[in-house]
Amino acid sequence: MAIIMLVCAPVSDPRGPSPLSGIDPEGDGASRSFTLRLATMADAAAIAELIDASLTALLADLLTPAQIAHSRTFMALDRQLIEDRTYFLVTDQSCRILGCGGWSFRATLYGGDRSAGRDDIRLDPQSDSARIRAMYTRPGFARRGIGRMILEESEKAAARAGFGAAILHATLGGEPLYRTCGYHEISRSLDGGFPIVIMGKDLTCL
Repeated sequence: MAIIMLVCAPVSDPRGPSPLSGIDPEGDGASRSFTLRLATMADAAAIAELIDASLTALLADLLTPAQIAHSRTFMALDRQLIEDRTYFLVTDQSCRILGCGGWSFRATLYGGDRSAGRDDIRLDPQSDSARIRAMYTRPGFARRGIGRMILEESEKAAARAGFGAAILHATLGGEPLYRTCGYHEISRSLDGGFPIVIMGKDLTCL
């Protein structure tokens, strides 16, 4: 099993990247550095490409082709997250995006720019849960700590913004990671035949 060791400094200045020390063993023993930074609109096309690649490869063993096709109607780029400066990227030395994800202080729980039922009203940190949003990892880099790193940084940012809890929409592929990271199941349903697990976590201990 491939092992990646990553050490991430908090993103204290949202305008600048945070370097990571990393080992990405792909059989060649090479050591590579990774960077955690906020996404910008210039990254939009690359993020959309990563999302499509992730849906195609990482859900293929869990869902039917019809379910994966339906997922593309709502699992897509949400530029509001980029505009709100709450969306993170992990890149390698060549600036290739290996993972993306973030959090939101708006009511929308999941979906892309054109998804039905969007609600961009601002949440109240005193009574609402922050949203963990749009977590994707590039095929070939799953289960190497990249998703966990983005998730932890998102939780810390939401906690700094005053939120005491977070909720998220999990796919069957992402559910094991979220359970490992302390999330519990709230509900389980289908969106057009696509399985959705709503999960939550207490952030007050962060």
